[in-house]
Amino acid sequence: MTIGIHELLMPTSASANPLIPAVADIVWSAVVFAILLVFFWLKVLPNFKKNIDARTEAIEGRLAQAEKAQAEAAAKTANIEAEQAEARAEAAQIRESARAEGAAILAELKEQASLEAARMTETAKKQIEAERQSAIISLRAEVGALALDLASSVVAQNLKEDKNASSIVSGFLADLEKDSKKN
Repeated sequence: MTIGIHELLMPTSASANPLIPAVADIVWSAVVFAILLVFFWLKVLPNFKKNIDARTEAIEGRLAQAEKAQAEAAAKTANIEAEQAEARAEAAQIRESARAEGAAILAELKEQASLEAARMTETAKKQIEAERQSAIISLRAEVGALALDLASSVVAQNLKEDKNASSIVSGFLADLEKDSKKN
């Protein structure tokens, strides 16, 4: 009696449980499973583990680079903030310097304007005094001439040619000045 493959695969016994496979099936399945397990254990699993380790290292490297870049960014941000604070302080100092310089220039200009006004006032006073003296001299001559004309006509003599005429005019003017100072 020879048993064929078909009989091995399909038992003919009625008492056999259809849920439990035949012993030959279990043995051949175990051999194939063992071969596949050894193949996966020796070939696939080391490559898979190597790939996972490489990815882990790459991710850790990227994380380290990201942390380093973040630290550099934080340092640059701190440097920029320090530079901005320094620039603000320098700008405030420049503004204060400009204000002080402006105040000094304004004070200097006021002083120059005051000196110029005093000089112009003094010049005007001198000019007024000179014009006043000129007017006094001119008026003296006219008043003297008028006084001589009046005196000549009153006395009926010609005092213009007389030597006493100029002394009379001077006396008359002196009397006028005394009268004007009293008033």
